[in-house]
Amino acid sequence: MTDHQPHVTSARSWLFAPGDSEKKMDKAAASEADIAIFDLEDAVAPEAKPEARTLVHDRIARGDDDARRRLWVRINPLDTDMAAQDLAAIMPARPGGLLLPKSRGRGDLERLDDFLTALEAANGIALGTTPVLVLATETAGAVFHCGDYSGAPRLAGLTWGAEDLSDALGASDNRGPDGTYDHPYILARSLCLLGARHAGVQPVETIHADFRDLDGLEARARDVKRQGYTGMLAIHPAQVEVINRVFTPSEEELAAAQEIVDIFAANPGAGTIGHNGKMLDRPHLDRAKGLLRAAGRI
Repeated sequence: MTDHQPHVTSARSWLFAPGDSEKKMDKAAASEADIAIFDLEDAVAPEAKPEARTLVHDRIARGDDDARRRLWVRINPLDTDMAAQDLAAIMPARPGGLLLPKSRGRGDLERLDDFLTALEAANGIALGTTPVLVLATETAGAVFHCGDYSGAPRLAGLTWGAEDLSDALGASDNRGPDGTYDHPYILARSLCLLGARHAGVQPVETIHADFRDLDGLEARARDVKRQGYTGMLAIHPAQVEVINRVFTPSEEELAAAQEIVDIFAANPGAGTIGHNGKMLDRPHLDRAKGLLRAAGRI
């Protein structure tokens, strides 16, 4: 088992591509997405998975170390035999990371850590260097475990999903008449955000299913960014530009954050400082530093 240091990532866009399509994987890899996720789970029919594993392995293996770092794989759930087959097939190619679907809680990530440690050792990969993004809300029980991941091995971030959760709840739909998520899914999104922040890892928003609705995507991305999310899953290359733009801090945001940092630096003993008609305290300073750190300014 590896140590339990979190894998820090600040990827804005995480673009899915089906693992049984060389063309779509090539397109995702060539896109501006921060992470391309080759999917061996929902996007691939059961009878096509053996061939898809070979295609995913070969596509990842074609790249150099820098290219492979942004090529991740969504494996099948750990409570299926398919997950072990996925891992055995793809780990020799050294993927940049994994997306773990339908996680039932921290125990699944710890079990995956055991598998990965053995496979890293067998393939000459430095132990503990394959990070994992966890889909933390796809079953009813998993939602209650979003806060349990702090200190878990290999954890890079938490994301959530509404479609599989709908199936788990027996729901006919997950949205109300106005198009917004119903309460169980708002709860899942909130607990995912809280769990990720508690664990000190990245919170990643789920997909916007209508890939033609770029205005709706932008509005939603801005809304979840305001809440605290720092990236978003994508299902089509056209969504990547919008996601990257929204989750990239503007120069105005960075200048405002730097101003807050400078004000507190000039008043080292102050707990609160009045500025532009507002009262700033230490949480404002922490948020400003976090924004600058994510942008590489400090």
